[in-house]
Amino acid sequence: MPNPESHVSVDDYVQRWSGHFRTAPDLFELQRGLNNCFGYDLVPPVPVIREALRAARRLNDFATGVRVFGALRTRTENDEQYRAYLEALKADMDELGICTPEALGRSD
Repeated sequence: MPNPESHVSVDDYVQRWSGHFRTAPDLFELQRGLNNCFGYDLVPPVPVIREALRAARRLNDFATGVRVFGALRTRTENDEQYRAYLEALKADMDELGICTPEALGRSD
């Protein structure tokens, strides 16, 4: 698992977490990675979220894919920032068949 103390730049953070999600062998590692990734004092960059969504689809866990967007909504500072993430990830969402909690009628 990536060590938070070893992150010296955003690029390093993206590389480490993208790699973690790309190689996550099971749901435990995917969810553990998400908990750790969202535990930092920043919103994970789009490439990290993209790899997390791909891992959720690869591991056949639709619910975790949707929960990623719930976590993003909570961590982003405002609706504009959240919408920017949705726009940046729209093609991935369409390709992977993953939607937002709002699309499922959930707002919590």
